[in-house]
Amino acid sequence: MGTPPPEQAPVDHAQLQLMLGSPELGWLVDRIRNKLERGEPLDGTVTLVEASPAQRKAAMRLLGRSAGHGPTLSVPLPALAAELRRASAAPSLLAAVEALGGPVRNRAAERAAELRHWAEVLARARSSPLAGLDWYRQWLDDISRDGTITRLVRQGHGEVIDQAATVLALLPSEDRPPAPDDSEPVRIIGSELGSVLLTTLAAQATGDENALSEGPLPGLVLRALAVREGVQAPAGREGIEALWSAAGVATDDLASQVLVLNMRAGGEPLGRWLSEAADAGQPFRATLRQLTGSGVLPWALDVFVCASSAVLRAAADRLGADCPALVCTEGLASVACTRLLHAAASSGSTVHWHADFSWPGLRATATAIRRLGAQPWLMSVTDYEAAVADGGGEPLKGWAEPSPWDPRLAELMRSTGRAVSEEHLQERLLTELIASRVVR
Repeated sequence: MGTPPPEQAPVDHAQLQLMLGSPELGWLVDRIRNKLERGEPLDGTVTLVEASPAQRKAAMRLLGRSAGHGPTLSVPLPALAAELRRASAAPSLLAAVEALGGPVRNRAAERAAELRHWAEVLARARSSPLAGLDWYRQWLDDISRDGTITRLVRQGHGEVIDQAATVLALLPSEDRPPAPDDSEPVRIIGSELGSVLLTTLAAQATGDENALSEGPLPGLVLRALAVREGVQAPAGREGIEALWSAAGVATDDLASQVLVLNMRAGGEPLGRWLSEAADAGQPFRATLRQLTGSGVLPWALDVFVCASSAVLRAAADRLGADCPALVCTEGLASVACTRLLHAAASSGSTVHWHADFSWPGLRATATAIRRLGAQPWLMSVTDYEAAVADGGGEPLKGWAEPSPWDPRLAELMRSTGRAVSEEHLQERLLTELIASRVVR
């Protein structure tokens, strides 16, 4: 039987361990492995600065001679390979390193595969029906530049990008581009009224109803929604809830509620409950669960919207059953609130919108105008000037927002730096409601 070629000769594990397996030579094995993984030649010398006496002694024993002077320890790799072959410990440095610590990675091949996967993931995301929208393209650019896609691909989670794109395409949106004639239309879940439960959305997009509550997916989707809404990515629970709500997504269909006064409506049983409360002139809270299960059809020709429950309470106290239909957002409109107002607008009601004279208030008003066809109600620059002159105001906070229905309003608010809460305008709002009421 002939002698096997050098590269095919067996490894003598006991001899290899004796020669190269000591802890004092671990740095040498690691250096060789790193060179192999990077595809570098093994024809030079590796050097260890500030070597310990034990490391120097182990290198001298390995090579059978001195390995440098002073604190520096140098090991010529060709000489090391020759010593391993001479002792029949290993046919090559590659065989020795793999015998001591497992297979050597091919980092160049891994990087090439990673780049291919990265490009494939990005290409699929760019084929989304939303790819024509500026906010979607900006989101993709952001997560491409900051290494998010790279990190997910390296962690084996490239599919999360696909899932995020699917979630975003399923969300209700008024700015969705029309589908090409030769493509399948995107099926938007929720309903024509623009709301969906978080678990339903997650299950539809990923098959796991908890996928948008944990793991990397919710953060990725929320980053996209923050770009879409023109706000900073949320850090706390309140901000997360607000951003989901702005997108028409409810995290809890029982917790998402809307406070109304005199919203008479058809549909059983919620429409009947609303009408009975209106007959009594009493405020009523409806949950998203009730709204999605009842098919409510509001009857009011005009629906007024306020931001403060104090205003609605005062209207109930002063006007009772004679007050026009009044919906309270209680700050940022909940998904339940948005759904009810969509139902009202879809049935022909004119929505009259009022909010705080604050940056969030301007944003909410602009959104209501865009999505509901709402009419600004006492939200002009003149109304703001009167409120400030009447002593209202506190420092404006947050990011500035435009007021497209009256550009002078945002300009004046920016120059004065004052916000005015809705409670300060309560008497004027009630006067308007009195003037607008319909005798029953």
